Amino acid sequence: MSPRMPFQVVEVTGPSMVPTLHHGDWLLVHYGAEVRPGDVVILRHPFQQDLLVVKRAAERRRGGWWVLADNSFAGGDSTDYGTVPEEFVLARVRARYRPLKKDQRSVLGVVTWAVSALRPVSAARSVSRRLRAR
Repeated sequence: MSPRMPFQVVEVTGPSMVPTLHHGDWLLVHYGAEVRPGDVVILRHPFQQDLLVVKRAAERRRGGWWVLADNSFAGGDSTDYGTVPEEFVLARVRARYRPLKKDQRSVLGVVTWAVSALRPVSAARSVSRRLRAR
């Protein structure tokens, strides 16, 4: 990522961050942004560094960040691979855009979509119950 282009748009694949993020959502991510506990972040997978994943930064620990999936049934977080080195945490998610689905073509569907399509993704607004329970 170029220092001149700190923002990028990426697509979510998979269910690990449901209900905060869904497969097919688009994210505005901010590379180099300060990460705080509760933030949704983009990171390199510790065992497959060419794979980028989205998780919630739960807490800073010795050696890096403990990251969690909002969907505890999906797995693929620090409970599987431990603490993620600080340098693997690349970006902070700033906003989520949920595209219009084919079944949302009715007036009610479009209005519902318009109200919820673009949302900021912040620790205060989208912290999962799983994170609050820790």
